[in-house]
Amino acid sequence: MPLTRVDIEKFNKVLIVYNQNSGKQLFANMFARVNEIYKRIKSILGAKRTDIIDIKKFADLDDIAERVAVEQVDWVIIAGGDGTIRAFIEKLANKKCFPYISVFPTGTVNLVAKELLMSDEPEKWVKRVSKGIVTPVYLGRTNGHVFLTVTGIGFDSLVVHNVTEESKKLLNKMAYAVQGAELMRKELAFSDWRYKFEVRFDDEEEWQEAASVIVGKSRYYAGRYSLFAGASLSNPELHIALFTGKTRNDFMRYAACIAMEALELEKSIVVRTAQKVEIRCNEEKFAAELDGDDITFAPLKIELDEVPIRFLA
Repeated sequence: MPLTRVDIEKFNKVLIVYNQNSGKQLFANMFARVNEIYKRIKSILGAKRTDIIDIKKFADLDDIAERVAVEQVDWVIIAGGDGTIRAFIEKLANKKCFPYISVFPTGTVNLVAKELLMSDEPEKWVKRVSKGIVTPVYLGRTNGHVFLTVTGIGFDSLVVHNVTEESKKLLNKMAYAVQGAELMRKELAFSDWRYKFEVRFDDEEEWQEAASVIVGKSRYYAGRYSLFAGASLSNPELHIALFTGKTRNDFMRYAACIAMEALELEKSIVVRTAQKVEIRCNEEKFAAELDGDDITFAPLKIELDEVPIRFLA
């Protein structure tokens, strides 16, 4: 794919959208870093063309997206975690509003920024985006809701469903490990995994059974593990892992395979690619996670937007 560039100095309006409630706030002075981003972008484009707005609560995102559309903002810089990025891009996409997007990582996991190799140091970050390199990013959709990196249902989505905002702020990424251990104790100490999923790829006739499912749009999973080597935000393809075992020992092996970044070592893990995935569950309203937040419920219809959005990264 040929390299595309844009001259950011020709932008008429740039808006920085900052979520101060994102995960890293207790662990680093992110406000100062975001303010430094603002100052550096303002020095390039001028005060009249550069603005910053704080997200007080997620309910504000719709009004902010409306402002982006009405003011025809050329470039939106989202300073937040994966949940903030996902939610705001969904608001923009649903309004058919497609400015250039950049992300500055201030969240708990920051998979999107990691995929795009974005620094959290303001000087390095601004130097990178100032080059104006355009990266196409294909959005995934689960029941109509946007995701950029991963959607899952099963063990991981139950973990996400049970992790509180307070524990994420106090424990950062460890909040997921703590909740995962607790889920193993509750669900698998004395019995097999009781949830069952059926999965169909690209309108194939056959439905395959699984105990847990991960659908990736990117390489990384759970912050650090490279789960799908061929996946990319710029690649219009879904990568799917079906975990078919249901015992405690099965789940222990799955955790080891993920940690070793070697799903192919386990015969009971089925890895596929597809353009569309359907998932149904033996239990109603089983929560699914999208980019680290529980957003929707089974049954799931997962597909890709045909046209990519434009990131400056």
